[in-house]
Amino acid sequence: MSNRFCTLVGSRLPLQQAGMGRVANPALAAAVAEAGGLGMLALSRHSPEAATRDIDDLRARTSRAVGVTLIVEFLKPQLLDCVAERLPVVELFWGWPEAALVPPGSIVGWQVGSTDEAKAAVDAGCSYVIAQGVEAGGHVRGTVPLDELIPLVRAAVDVPVVAAGGIGTRADVERALSLGADAVRAGTRFVAALESAAHPIYVDLLSAATAADTEVTETFSAGWPHAPHRVLKSSIEAARESDSDPVATVRTPEGGSVPFVRFGTAPPTVDMTGDIRAMALYAGTGVDAVHGRVPAAAIVAELTDGLDIS
Repeated sequence: MSNRFCTLVGSRLPLQQAGMGRVANPALAAAVAEAGGLGMLALSRHSPEAATRDIDDLRARTSRAVGVTLIVEFLKPQLLDCVAERLPVVELFWGWPEAALVPPGSIVGWQVGSTDEAKAAVDAGCSYVIAQGVEAGGHVRGTVPLDELIPLVRAAVDVPVVAAGGIGTRADVERALSLGADAVRAGTRFVAALESAAHPIYVDLLSAATAADTEVTETFSAGWPHAPHRVLKSSIEAARESDSDPVATVRTPEGGSVPFVRFGTAPPTVDMTGDIRAMALYAGTGVDAVHGRVPAAAIVAELTDGLDIS
């Protein structure tokens, strides 16, 4: 019997790379897809024109299994229509599942933090759900440990279940699958991939951190209030102590600059300059397994080589 998730999305391996805002660029998604996983773009705040450019870039790099992550909080109908026309897998997060947000003809996933939300996603027409434990980095829908959530969601719905939150090692993958997940989703590990857009200082800080160095907070909530997120504790302290606002900027092709406010949600990317340590350094408890920049393919291999996916 083949793996339900792989059959659904067309990947070779039951591994999904998280669609991390600003970090999950075409190069990263393509590298994961080429290695056999499901590569994901993050396009939540893109215009349809910018999204089309990134999707075209991604498609020029790979013909393998790829998709896009969209945040319901910022979702505009034109963007949803744009990506659904161009990519087979559309994933939604941070909003209660509604049938009106599930594009017909697409493979749609919804990241959830509870069994009620998982059931609502299936009722809305989703093809799979991502069960997010509280260990996850970035914005955290989950409120209970992943090991508790997987069996509950598995029993509640009859669609493929992807386990997310603290997935950093092969042992984490095997445990999640043994608890009933059809696949796993990794984020923090892929922030440190060579192909990701993460700033090198961000990657260095992840490499030096442990799970105990992360914390769920609402510190970085400018523009997205009341949305808990897990970051490195050091970034909370640095943001509070920083006297820089904007905390960082990025140059535009026209020669101007885009500012990023202190306590904003943007993580630092390679094209930014400023007080990088005081930005949102998202990190899940899987950060223990980050030890510097490595190719995305090496991360995929480390997590899945020899895995029984039957």
